Amino acid sequence: MKKALLAITVLFLVSCGGGSGGGATPPPGPPPPPPPTASEQLAQDLQGLTLDELYFQSFDALITRSPEDVVWEALEATFPLDDVGLNDLSDAYQRETYAMFQVVLDALRGYDRSALTADEQLDYDVYEYFLQDTVDQLQFIYYDFRATYMGFSVQRSTERFLTDIHPLATRQDAEDYITRLIALDGKFDQLIQHLNLQRNNGIVEPALTINVALNQVSAIAQSSVDNNPYFTNFVAKIALIEGISDAERDDLIARARAAAGGSVARGYQRLQSQLQNLLNNAPPVIGVGQFPRGSEYYAYALRHHTTSDLTPAEIHQLGLAELARLHAEMRLIFDQLGYDPNGTIPGLFALVEQDGGIIPAADVKPTYEAIIADAQSRLDEAFDIFPSADVIVLPDPFGGFYIGPSFDGTRPGAFYAGTANDEPYFRMPSLTYHESIPGHHTQIAIAMEQNVPAFRKIVHFTAFVEGWALYAERLAFDLGWYDNDPYGDLGRLQYEALRAARLVMDTGIHSLGWSFDDAATFNRENIGWSIGASQGAAARYSVWPGQATAYMVGMLQILRERQRAMDMLGAQFDLKAFHRAVLSNGAVPLTLLDDVVDRYIAEVQSAP
Repeated sequence: MKKALLAITVLFLVSCGGGSGGGATPPPGPPPPPPPTASEQLAQDLQGLTLDELYFQSFDALITRSPEDVVWEALEATFPLDDVGLNDLSDAYQRETYAMFQVVLDALRGYDRSALTADEQLDYDVYEYFLQDTVDQLQFIYYDFRATYMGFSVQRSTERFLTDIHPLATRQDAEDYITRLIALDGKFDQLIQHLNLQRNNGIVEPALTINVALNQVSAIAQSSVDNNPYFTNFVAKIALIEGISDAERDDLIARARAAAGGSVARGYQRLQSQLQNLLNNAPPVIGVGQFPRGSEYYAYALRHHTTSDLTPAEIHQLGLAELARLHAEMRLIFDQLGYDPNGTIPGLFALVEQDGGIIPAADVKPTYEAIIADAQSRLDEAFDIFPSADVIVLPDPFGGFYIGPSFDGTRPGAFYAGTANDEPYFRMPSLTYHESIPGHHTQIAIAMEQNVPAFRKIVHFTAFVEGWALYAERLAFDLGWYDNDPYGDLGRLQYEALRAARLVMDTGIHSLGWSFDDAATFNRENIGWSIGASQGAAARYSVWPGQATAYMVGMLQILRERQRAMDMLGAQFDLKAFHRAVLSNGAVPLTLLDDVVDRYIAEVQSAP
């Protein structure tokens, strides 16, 4: 209202000349001060708040900087968006977002932590860790490979967001979808600007993986509108929206077609040209150690993903030691099956693949669903806390990942599985336990239901989240779920060995100068995967430094905490209570997991 009154007043003064027409023009005054930046405004907004108010208002300001995240988590009712759009990837916007994280960190540290309860101190410590870790990332703003072939890349995550996550249940959803399609070329232009800045700083993704990304981008850039996934998804889902007329539906489809053939096609075509241009400067070898400050960036990446201070050398040796242990355990089962004691790991697992049984493609999804149902029925053997959200199996060309349920309860958790081809059975149980129950779904869905500040439900720490999921595979063994199934148990050991090998390969690639062939050969010889799958593993680790090390580091820490609780509590130790303590506190950095378990031990010891 004040703005409207001001506008009317100014209009009136201009219309009548501001007074008598014959007077001298007064000298111009000083220009008005510029409006505050987002970080400056946030610093003002956070003054004088209670700590709970700070958590909510600051996280509101931070998460709404990424509107796709708000929609992805179905949080629009909690954190309303000012407008409909896609994430802003411009350099200025990203740097201002980092400045906002620093503002929140400074404001948080203005509170007296010592005056808080134990629960409140954990909230404080988790938020402080998350904020500081993000602030530390600023100095490496140009190091992540944002246009690579993996699912976390801008182009692939944008496609997943719009074709799989974005709601299309109402007329307004359809309107928002079209608005975001129209904004896609602008987002991709910002991605291209980032790639240019990255190149100017001496960093270009290696040619090997750029070529894979280029093939993926080209497939959409050169597709007809009728084969464009952004459009075909819209047409399929809009047919299910009730309460709109045929004429309205036809209009929406026509506008979506125009956006897919216009903005979407332009965005992908420009990105295709950019990737082709980058190939001229793309290094022929992998590993971030080759870039300026590459070793510093890798140290940060390890700290970010493992939430520990382990060095590359320590992680490398840990992986070698774990592989030796796992190979010895595998050999025991190979001997029980009568396999050649001198056989190679690849040769022996080729036998396991055939002897363990092949599930026809038509039965793969039902088999995964049956494994989930069985795990669900046995969960109370080790848990007395359960998620209310369901988990479903969805087909995916790649498979092997999980997306959590939405906060508003409209979307269940989803285990995305490769269901198009026949699958060897021996790996299916462990993959299911990891991605669904008692792994990712159990941990993430329970965390979302806890009575904690919103950021505690949303922020994930890789070592805890992936460490728990790998722990879930081991827990299934501890509970006897692989009894009388030596092939399934070998699948578990192979997957655990994969995570051990990642410690060796990731550090080998980024710290020790391993070639792509070095890494792929190591995976083949120590895990038993095909050469193609081993090359895929090496490629993944090459573009996602540090991430692959979090699984084993996290699992080992959880196992150590469990053993520590068992040693200190003796007969008082209860596995269900331990799991409740770990899961009800949500994802935490490993540096804080000690505190969580300390509190659990103290509570048990002090109980009457």
